[in-house]
Amino acid sequence: MANTRHPPLDIADYGLIGDCRSAALVGRNGSIDWLCWPRFDSDACFAALLGDARHGCWVIRPAKEQWRSTRRYIGDTLVLETVFESVDGSFALIDFMAIDSPTPSLVRVLEGRSGKVRIRMDLTLRFDYGSSVPWVTRLAEGFGIVAIAGPNLTVLRSEVALHGEDLSTVAEFDLAAHECKTFVLSYGASHLSPPEPLGARKALAACETFWQQWAARCTYKGDRRDAVVRSLLTLKALTYSQTGGIVAAPTTSLPERLGGNRNWDYRYCWIRDATLTLTALMGAGYYEEAAAWRDWLHRSLAGTPDALQIMYGLAGERRLTEWEVPWLPGYGGAKPVRIGNAASSQRQLDVWGEMADALRMARKEGLTPELSAWGLQCAAIRHLEKIWREPDNGIWEMRGPRRHFVYSKIMAWVAFDRSIRDAEKYGFKGPLSRWREIRDSIHRAVCEDGFDVKRNTFTQSFGSRELDASLLLIPQTGFLPAQDPRVAGTVASIERELLQDGFVRRYNTSSGADGLPSGEGVFLACSFWLADVYQRRGRLDAARDLVDRLLALRNDLGLFSEEYDPAGKKLTGNFPQGFPHLALVQTAVGLDERVPLRDRLGINGST
Repeated sequence: MANTRHPPLDIADYGLIGDCRSAALVGRNGSIDWLCWPRFDSDACFAALLGDARHGCWVIRPAKEQWRSTRRYIGDTLVLETVFESVDGSFALIDFMAIDSPTPSLVRVLEGRSGKVRIRMDLTLRFDYGSSVPWVTRLAEGFGIVAIAGPNLTVLRSEVALHGEDLSTVAEFDLAAHECKTFVLSYGASHLSPPEPLGARKALAACETFWQQWAARCTYKGDRRDAVVRSLLTLKALTYSQTGGIVAAPTTSLPERLGGNRNWDYRYCWIRDATLTLTALMGAGYYEEAAAWRDWLHRSLAGTPDALQIMYGLAGERRLTEWEVPWLPGYGGAKPVRIGNAASSQRQLDVWGEMADALRMARKEGLTPELSAWGLQCAAIRHLEKIWREPDNGIWEMRGPRRHFVYSKIMAWVAFDRSIRDAEKYGFKGPLSRWREIRDSIHRAVCEDGFDVKRNTFTQSFGSRELDASLLLIPQTGFLPAQDPRVAGTVASIERELLQDGFVRRYNTSSGADGLPSGEGVFLACSFWLADVYQRRGRLDAARDLVDRLLALRNDLGLFSEEYDPAGKKLTGNFPQGFPHLALVQTAVGLDERVPLRDRLGINGST
């Protein structure tokens, strides 16, 4: 069996490959340690990321211990090339997931570059998050195996001889310069015939062409184009093509603090990401993907307003029951490993504002017919009229007592403001006088109860002294302009109290507001929000400097996780996460165009 070392690798040592249905994480050591099939939110068949090799992985590397590796994406694609060098020679391992394949397939191509290298392949399939050992039989034709456990079936087709060893499938073979060997692992349902063979070289060419053509559609030509394109490719890879839904990350339970218990399942679609997603996609010219996301949003929101959730499944599923996996020790021992997300049932008032913002932007850009979703929006606003005065769990999905979070109230204001403006612009019918009164009441409540006059700053919640990075979004919403003294005071307070090594923490976790033990890294998206505020306040050099320092935190493949640990200098949290990549696109494009992207697209209340 492959090395059972624990933990697997630093989070930054992984790369992403995907087929817009699921995704895999490939380590720089040639080990695929995470893969859920056939969807992002399916049970994992490789779960070594949250344990060790016994929980499932697929390793290809030199048989001798002494080697080094370098890696890159081949051009603007999700085809990952890892080059191994040893005293005997070198070879390239090219990993990708086939695009538009009838059945999900993961392909590994080995190309000899110099000398002759002895290579070892270890395949340890474990379905059901590492708990189910499959029944393995040989293929009738050629080298290969069929592995079955319950409803799951995988087929490995190989160009080298395979044998069983300690409940794994292994191979050892020599690869000389200019030689090529391929492995194709395909997924299917166990009650059906095994998937048909897939031509590895043809699939590689098709995969490269798909990603290159998609990347070429990017309309942004600025100084940070490489970073923006890689972020957009990552976002596309997190898209579930059959529905248009975009997952927050392809992983679960990678800890926000190494060894801690802030471990959540991010393989779902958040309403909160809607406006930011539309902003990034349309700001870079990707209207087709934006329309697909809009369609997903409409379908997911359908229903009674009181049933609105903050997140949904890939096809709009609503039941995301959270449970803990007792047999997985967690990444680096960070327990528990959680599947599902209990925050889906929380009350978060900001989602009504995010919904209204997204619908406003879709209408303005011609993605939504003028009357589309207006009835749904009116029903949602009627419900918000009844509940906006109530406390909620807030943008950060606090698991402590509900509070009157300031950002939640601001986004409730956004919901009424955008509804009023759309009704005025498109001639929609609605009780505008009452909506204006409520909008003004919310504004007064925030400015009176959510502002600390003595310290000249907005606070995390009414009556609190704590700060919150979400307050950096006030100028983006149009609630107050960036030049307002209260906004300036809030920014100064956040710089003074929430900056760590020049990057922004979400809030002070030691306050106990979130109901969890204290401690986490800096939240990368929040640091981009600060750069946006700098731009709006005319501090362009500070904005550019912060963005460049943030780009330096990405791994060598250009990927962000959710957070960064300045003390340990490590990426932490689920990986790669879409939120910081979306924020990067918005901020970088806005800086190069010399106007904030949200303003150009007319999302906030000023247009």
